Amino acid sequence: LMMNKPQGVITATEDSRSSTVLDLIDAKYKVFDISPVGRLDKDTEGLLILTNDGEMNHNLTSPKKNVDKVYYAEVAGRVNSKDVELFSRGIALKDGYKALPANLEILEESDISRVNITIREGKYHQVKRMFEAVGKKVIFLKRLSMRALKLDESLKPGEYRELTEEEVEGLKSVLCSK
Repeated sequence: LMMNKPQGVITATEDSRSSTVLDLIDAKYKVFDISPVGRLDKDTEGLLILTNDGEMNHNLTSPKKNVDKVYYAEVAGRVNSKDVELFSRGIALKDGYKALPANLEILEESDISRVNITIREGKYHQVKRMFEAVGKKVIFLKRLSMRALKLDESLKPGEYRELTEEEVEGLKSVLCSK
């Protein structure tokens, strides 16, 4: 399934305190024992894949597979060409971890900058932490795509649909080529 994950729900199969993405799914899909592919923070929205294909799940989330994940972000602070260069070399996070190089595209340079960022790993709050490391704060974050699969813009937050056969085969063929 492709979901446009809304803000305010967690990317988990169950939780005793918070609503999960599976709480949004019809029972007819839950019998297939689906689970989310990777995680999106509670306050992040956008593309989330849910599957019962363990190999696909692993291949899409393994850092060794270099799966591009594109996010749209609104950032408090003027994002400029210096940031683009820093991100392209990899950002050292405050905990000492060095994030892999990322592609940062400035859509609008302003007090609230609008950017697209492409990462190839998915560490805990990674995009937010990368911007914090350069003195800026993410105020909105939305995943737009994973590899060849783009979020269906007709899906409102919380809505989902089955992937087409072509989308599934596209994900599998790309992953097999790695």
